[in-house]
Amino acid sequence: MKNSVILIGKESVGKSQLIRSLTGKNAISEKVKGTTINIQSYETSQFHFIDTPGILLETDSLTTKLALNEIPNSDCVILVITATSIDKDLSDLLPLVQDKPGAIIITHWDLVKSKIHTEILQKLEQEVGIPIINVDTRNISSDEKQHILDTLTKPQIFKKAKVTTQVEFTLKPKKSIFEVPLVGKLFAILLLLLPAWVAVKFAILLADNLYDTVYNGLNPIIQKINNLPSPISHLLGTDYGIISMFPFLVLYALPTVFLFAIILSLYKTSGLVDRLTLTIHPLVAPFGIVGRDVVRIVMGFGCNVPAVISTRSCSSCTRGNCISAISFGAACSYQLPATIAVFAAAKMDYLIIPYLLILAITTLIYLWVTTPKKARIFSSKLVISERDFMQWPSLNATKAEVFALVKEFFRVAFPIFIVICLIAGVLNWLGVIEALASLMSPVMTLFNLPGEAAASVVLGSIRKDGIAIGLLNPAMDGIKIAISHPVQILTVVYLAGVLLPCIVTLFTVAKEINVKFALKLTLRQMIAAIIFSLFIAWIGYLI
Repeated sequence: MKNSVILIGKESVGKSQLIRSLTGKNAISEKVKGTTINIQSYETSQFHFIDTPGILLETDSLTTKLALNEIPNSDCVILVITATSIDKDLSDLLPLVQDKPGAIIITHWDLVKSKIHTEILQKLEQEVGIPIINVDTRNISSDEKQHILDTLTKPQIFKKAKVTTQVEFTLKPKKSIFEVPLVGKLFAILLLLLPAWVAVKFAILLADNLYDTVYNGLNPIIQKINNLPSPISHLLGTDYGIISMFPFLVLYALPTVFLFAIILSLYKTSGLVDRLTLTIHPLVAPFGIVGRDVVRIVMGFGCNVPAVISTRSCSSCTRGNCISAISFGAACSYQLPATIAVFAAAKMDYLIIPYLLILAITTLIYLWVTTPKKARIFSSKLVISERDFMQWPSLNATKAEVFALVKEFFRVAFPIFIVICLIAGVLNWLGVIEALASLMSPVMTLFNLPGEAAASVVLGSIRKDGIAIGLLNPAMDGIKIAISHPVQILTVVYLAGVLLPCIVTLFTVAKEINVKFALKLTLRQMIAAIIFSLFIAWIGYLI
């Protein structure tokens, strides 16, 4: 039987990179016994490595509790600390691993190797009674790798929870543009918006060049499917079927997800994410979230479901607010491409910038109104206390991150696409969509929209790509309802996208928190979406 080796350490110390270097393999996702939480594990012929989430001692996050709870269940512990703050990390983490067998690995050694004498580490090693190995996790030699594996074969016991030997050395990153007043915050905001903007522009470019080819190739197949008996024709063809929506999936959704994954991975592996969250924190704290939460919200632009799951790392004080922001303001890989497709068909590509700005501003207002005072007080306390080091992104680490994000899309979001296509097809066959659209049609006048716009609102509430289905003609090169003013286009796209959470996101929220919270979130979001849409419709039109 393989020995289980758990890696424990704070955030951004290089645990994942260390395991990938030791094993040469990608992670396997597995559930923690007795929970619905997944952790990353890596297999070798000798060991079963477990990569736990980074420990945040200042918070009561679910993932920190998970990491601490996993320590007693392991055969061996690798305590991973960074060379830039050895004394602090040992002081904080040694008590957690007392009486467990294991080793200490110091990462980021390349940053300090000329500044810390090996004699002090030898003295520290003697006092703690545990092998201390220093490495550059990106460039572990075969000898270093073998030394670590040999150490784990016969690990020593962590006997001390506190040491008197001090390295007395800390290294802080140089100041950068992010520390420049005002300019740094503006730059951070631009970088946070960049993934969505690049993904949008690339998807539009791809669709402009390939749509006719894809559509013309599929059109004969769709025509044959439409001649099949119901409900098969509705499930596969017509306006809502799987095959009919294939061009949208290939030309808009997949490119958006892939590019988003690449950019986000570059941010993570370079250390840029930590720098952005630190910079942006003072701006978002008044709204009941912390800097790290903004990154989770940005993740929602890929898919809301893994973004909601990632909130397990949030404090209990801010988790609900972060989930609310993801549900309300993170346009997922179906909603955002559908929005792009509508703007492109209306020959109003420029609307994507005001759309994203309106989405961001209304999300902040929504959080301000709904955030409890307790969350605002907590979020004013900065969780990331120091700047992290920036580095050039690692190709292997970036590839692993991209692979994980794209895999998550196909594991979670793609099946959702299929299921919701089938549900929409059945509802269309039964006439439910048409009935709901007719029922809502008179209400559309309140938003300065024609009654036909109700179909896109209904469809957008059922499935986020329904925004495009309800507004675009069959060739997806024009708007099929009588609206032409930019404000009308913005209003209907905003209302259809924000009125209700994605169905699967809602189920995920209910599973992660509880049903009561999910229902409360839905009601609040519906009310806010209606109010904001009325403002967009009439104030925008008057302007």
